Amino acid sequence: MTAAVDGALLPPGPSEPCDFDRLEDRLGCMRRLFEDWGDVVRVRSPQRGADTWVISRPDLVKRILVSNHRNYTKGAGIERVRVLLGNGIMTSEGELWRRQRRMIQPAFQRGAIEGFLRLMTDAALAAADQWRAHAASGRSLNLSRQVSLSTLDVVLRALFGDDLERLCDAAGANPFELVSEDRARDLQFAVKFRALGSRVMELVERRRREDRHPPDLLGLLMQARDRGDGRPMPDRLLVDEVLTLVVAGHETTAAALTWTWYLLARHPQWLRRIRAEAQALRPERGIGLDDLRPLAATGQVIREALRLYPPGWLYTRRAVAADRLGEYGVPPGTDLFLCVWLLHRHPDYWDDPGAFRPERFADGGEAARQRYAWIPFSAGPRHCVGEGFALAEMSIQVALLARDFDVELPPGEAEPGLEADVNLRPDRDIHLRVRHA
Repeated sequence: MTAAVDGALLPPGPSEPCDFDRLEDRLGCMRRLFEDWGDVVRVRSPQRGADTWVISRPDLVKRILVSNHRNYTKGAGIERVRVLLGNGIMTSEGELWRRQRRMIQPAFQRGAIEGFLRLMTDAALAAADQWRAHAASGRSLNLSRQVSLSTLDVVLRALFGDDLERLCDAAGANPFELVSEDRARDLQFAVKFRALGSRVMELVERRRREDRHPPDLLGLLMQARDRGDGRPMPDRLLVDEVLTLVVAGHETTAAALTWTWYLLARHPQWLRRIRAEAQALRPERGIGLDDLRPLAATGQVIREALRLYPPGWLYTRRAVAADRLGEYGVPPGTDLFLCVWLLHRHPDYWDDPGAFRPERFADGGEAARQRYAWIPFSAGPRHCVGEGFALAEMSIQVALLARDFDVELPPGEAEPGLEADVNLRPDRDIHLRVRHA
């Protein structure tokens, strides 16, 4: 199906309508559309009474996310995310988003990230203790569970510092552990999660009464002031941003680390390369960002894992006004699905795209690649503010654990399927057999 509106060419696509929101296997559907129709496909959505374009072409991604980003708002599905996260940086638009972004950005600059590397290191060393116990017992490690709890611990300690224990004591347990325990991201989960905002606000008010300003993320957000009018972040938005950081800082990193270890279990030669370079790390003395820079194999493996299994597998946008994407004219109100999973496996931009080849990201490889063919952290003004934090956390954990352990999949372990919901993660827990290196 190819058509034109007001003389502008529209993308091809099937004549049969499709509502992506109602599909159980949206990723599989988009993959089939790519195979049948190419990297720009138009599908009619009866539910919305409008077209949806599925896009996996780098030059068009650049136009939407970077060069003409003001013409595109967050698209289909953002209402569901807003129920969970409120009006934080992930869901807000326009001047409110720009104001919040300016206020949050300093908390994730290099100097601030350096201050969190100790807790990332401690979390990796605590994980090593768990791995050591499994190696001694011969029991398989539930990798998905271990990684989920470890990354949740990191983001909570980065947010609340020493007050995390106070929050846990007041609740009788870690009130945020439901983020790890409950895989569903439905309305029932959203209600329980949003209720945690009251605990965040109690902590904010206690810090104000005690005139305490610890250098954790909550403290930095409380002290942030808008450059324009000097006002602090309103309490409602402060809570929304904290809850956003809990979810975003946990789920994407946990998924990425799970996939990384799964791939290393299948490709032990890369685990040995990481081990060799990780010998230079001295966690007892502290690990800095400069110590992570020489870890070439570690960085290549993580980036290749993010290519094959990007946690943020789909970005949605909606056209405000008419635009032109390459040869196609975009009518106002068109929903655009930027499928990162397809983009990262596009055969025009990646040799043998389904293969695990971390050497793609060696020096020179990135320069030769189309810039917007790899966007696990999005691109443009809405590029993920926490990219540096996430990459540092992943690098420290992978390097320190690879230094001491070999991993393999248990005999008969089937390849996991893909659960493409809010994030891309395995459809079941992944288990590993752990041995001392």
